Order: sequence, then C-alpha cells, then structure tokens
Amino acid sequence: EYWHWQLEGLTAVSPDGATLGVLKEVVQSPAHDLYLVEAPNGQIHWVPAVLQYVPEIDLAGGRVVMILPEMED
Repeated sequence: EYWHWQLEGLTAVSPDGATLGVLKEVVQSPAHDLYLVEAPNGQIHWVPAVLQYVPEIDLAGGRVVMILPEMED
C-alpha cells in the first residue's frame, strides 16, 4: 500500500517499458482506487488500481508498470 502523494507524478510505463504517460491523480472509489494517467498527447486513461492492471510499482525508480484497460466502442 502507498500514499497517494507517493504515486502522483510517477511515470507510467507498459510491461515492455514504453512510456504511457504520467500518473496525475489517485481517486478513491468504493471498490478500489483509480489512477488517472495523462498520456504525452493529452489523452486521459483511468486505470483500476488492481494487480491485473498495475503489476508493479517502483517508487525508487519513479515508475509504475501499467496495462491499460481495453475500452469497448
């Protein structure tokens, strides 16, 4: 478990190391926290803070490994 301030500002990367953006905000919800990630192009992604989508948090390395959820059309 982490404090929100520890996570906000971390670089979000994919499992293969590609930069996804910056974790801008942690939002609490009844089920689990949600991470708001802003991509370099300004696009916003909401990522559930669960192991399926966030397999690794590396505070010392300043990054969080994320798998962006697939969105349905």
